[in-house]
Amino acid sequence: MLGISELLVALVTTLFIVQFLKLKWACSRLPPGPTPLPFIGALWMVDFAHPDETFTKIYGNIFTVWLGHRPAIVLNGFQTLKDGLIVHSEDVSGRPKIPFFQKISGGKGIIFSNGHTWKQQRRFGLMALRNMGLGKKAMEQRIQEEAHHLVEHLLSKRGEPLDPSFHIFYSVSNVTVAVLSGHRFSPEDKYFLQLIENFDNLIKFGGSLSEVSKADPQSTFDEDNLVQTVFDLFLAGTETTTTTMCWAILLMILYPDIQEKVQKELDAVLGASQLICYEDRKKLPYTNAVIHEIQRYSKILPLGVPRECVKDTVLQGYHIEKGTVILPHLTSALFDPKEWETPQLFNPHHFLTQDGNFVSKEAFLPFSAGHRVCLGEQLARTEIFIFFANLLRVFTLHLPEGVKEINTESIMGGTLRPHPYKVCAVPR
Repeated sequence: MLGISELLVALVTTLFIVQFLKLKWACSRLPPGPTPLPFIGALWMVDFAHPDETFTKIYGNIFTVWLGHRPAIVLNGFQTLKDGLIVHSEDVSGRPKIPFFQKISGGKGIIFSNGHTWKQQRRFGLMALRNMGLGKKAMEQRIQEEAHHLVEHLLSKRGEPLDPSFHIFYSVSNVTVAVLSGHRFSPEDKYFLQLIENFDNLIKFGGSLSEVSKADPQSTFDEDNLVQTVFDLFLAGTETTTTTMCWAILLMILYPDIQEKVQKELDAVLGASQLICYEDRKKLPYTNAVIHEIQRYSKILPLGVPRECVKDTVLQGYHIEKGTVILPHLTSALFDPKEWETPQLFNPHHFLTQDGNFVSKEAFLPFSAGHRVCLGEQLARTEIFIFFANLLRVFTLHLPEGVKEINTESIMGGTLRPHPYKVCAVPR
């Protein structure tokens, strides 16, 4: 007779064989990918610190990565992303129910919600942003005011070394809070400082109610959704812009010749005192190109936010079932060698014609695309341009004296952030 230990070994072996055969059968119906192991899938081969680098190296334009027992379809390269996110935008407009994000949001709000809740809350969010000035002069004036406060604060430092991340985060956060609440906090406000600290810690770890509620039995306008939607708007309007600006300052330190060309263009076109408006980007092609290249090169959201198929669909010739997780590898579009002349280099000429005019690129997808495109895209674009142009018009940015090198590796949190660094913002 077999002993207890032999029976346990036989049982475990049988379970592994059954699981392996089930995976084998499931894999035969999906795009090819790394061979999954029972229970852990392909998690063994993912570099979670740099997941985009893992997905760049394997299996072509569309492939399957098993995350434990669940398959995820990775879309790689611009044309594949275009097919998935734009051509089949409605089909992949869901969000997978990831336990961590479900715990945070409860399926409420905009970013992590689905179905009727998502559609109603997104519509409400866009309406609220428009009513509070998105795309209008009132919104731009708030950004200009905050850019002015940032410049004045940095001038008070007299070119001393400082970590720019808090100052940028504070300024960008104040724009968002002012939009959402109509109130600007002072730098000394302890409640605002606590809000920033708590929000930053959360990112690092994962990084109007309507009378319609009574008239519509399917209404999602309740207190929980309102709180989560406000948080989502704060997230969409703060984290990505802050991270982009931190990369912008770092890249200008690393490429002083590009910094100087931007300053010369700003001086020639705007002078020293003219108020900088978002519309000015059309007169500043080189500055606009540099900003776009910063967003492309910094690849702060390498996999975007996961999607889920809301119905059966066909992607790149493969039948993908409803409920399948979709991972849009945005970095693969931003660094696609078929779309960019020198994708691995920081090169503003990616966005310039031979005549020096700015040219947009279809493969420029830092905000994702389709139905789930970033809600705060327009706000972020306006903020980045106005903040960046104001900083470079007033300051020359360089490393502190004695510092010869700077860490250019990224840190994975809510976004890919640069390692902490110090900069001297010296008045010109």
